[in-house]
Amino acid sequence: MKQYTLDANELTLRVNKSPIFVRALMFLFAILFFVLPILGFVSYASMGKGLHIGSFVLIFLFGLMGFYLLRLALWNTYGKEKLSFKTNECTYLADYGWFKDAIKTKEFKTYTFSIKPIGYIEDQKGVLLIEDSKTQIECATKMPIETIEALIEELIKKYCV
Repeated sequence: MKQYTLDANELTLRVNKSPIFVRALMFLFAILFFVLPILGFVSYASMGKGLHIGSFVLIFLFGLMGFYLLRLALWNTYGKEKLSFKTNECTYLADYGWFKDAIKTKEFKTYTFSIKPIGYIEDQKGVLLIEDSKTQIECATKMPIETIEALIEELIKKYCV
């Protein structure tokens, strides 16, 4: 599967899915982080022990952890980044499948495309970096460096002529 598509003025980068077992565990723990504190709170209150501020704090903290884990599981399942190029601006959107991040628009005088290595050297992976003297966009999709080099060649032909 090709990790990127370049149509008209839109670049879409797709995340490689992690193994099904890992994704299932992340979804399971995300659900448990939401459900178990609420069940504990209901059972504690039903025993007549009253409501405590600590219960609400725990529900809030476990809810945050559950949301983060759900977001991570969705990114590893449905994640993709969409970049739209216009003459002097680039629009970036991270799509998690069930929801999307805020759209970020940055102005560029000229586009400079490069590779930022990620992880161990022997893995030969990196991310796409789009920069100018004042602004930059660092993509989150890890891809093999050869793939990014081919993508950069296509982007240079299209936007740096």
